[in-house]
Amino acid sequence: MEQFQIETAQNITINQNTAHLGERMLAYLVDSFVIIAYTVLAVVMLLAMDLDFNDMWALYLLLSLPAFLYYVLLETFTDGRTVGKALMKIRVVKLDGSKPGFSSYFVRWILRIIDVVLSSGGVAVLTILFRGNGQRVGDIAAGTTVISEKKRISLSDTLLRDLPEDYTPQFPQVTVFKDSEMQTIKELYESAKRKGNHNVIVSLSDQIKKVAQITTDMKPIDFVDVVVKDYSYYTQQL
Repeated sequence: MEQFQIETAQNITINQNTAHLGERMLAYLVDSFVIIAYTVLAVVMLLAMDLDFNDMWALYLLLSLPAFLYYVLLETFTDGRTVGKALMKIRVVKLDGSKPGFSSYFVRWILRIIDVVLSSGGVAVLTILFRGNGQRVGDIAAGTTVISEKKRISLSDTLLRDLPEDYTPQFPQVTVFKDSEMQTIKELYESAKRKGNHNVIVSLSDQIKKVAQITTDMKPIDFVDVVVKDYSYYTQQL
C-alpha cells in the first residue's frame, strides 16, 4: 500500500494511505453486483406491470437512470463512497485530502468510459500501477485519488516488541502493570526519547521502580527500555 503526503492549510503534513488495487477491484465487483441486481429488479417489476411496449420502454429508461448514474450520485452524496467502497473502507478524496466537489466526481464518472468500459478495466489497472498515488485516468483528470480508511497497525504501535529468540527478561515484577499502563509508559518513553527529554525518562524510571519495587543501578533510559521489552516478553508467553 502506497502513501502520499497531504499538507493542510495549517501547514501540517499528513501521510495518507492510498487504497490497494485489490481493494478497489473488490469494491468494483460489489458495485457491479448492486447495479446488476437493481437492473434485474427493475426489469422484473416492469414485466409484472403488463404495460405496452412504448410505455415499458419509457419507464425502463427512467428506472435505469439510478443504475446509469450510480457512481456519480453515490460518490457525490455519500462523501466519496459507493456501496463497494464503503464495505472496503475506501473513498475518493482530492489530492490535498479535501472533499471533492461534484465536478470532480463527474469527471471521474465520465472517464470511466476509458478507464473501465472500453478497456475492461485494463487502462485503470495499468494507470494505478504505474502512475502512483492510486490514480486512474479519471483521478488524474479530476485531481483525486482513492484512500484507505483502514487503520494500519504496525509492531511499533502495539505493546509487542520484536525480541530475539534468546532474549532473557530481567524484571519479572513488570507483570504488575496493566496493558494500558504499559502502553502509556511505552508511548511516553518513546516520545521523550525522540525529543531528548531526559527528565521525563528519569521520572518514568522512578515511578516504575516504586510501583514494581525494583532496585537497579541501570541508567533510566536503559531501564525503561528493558522494562518495556520484559513486559512484551511475558505478554507473548501468555
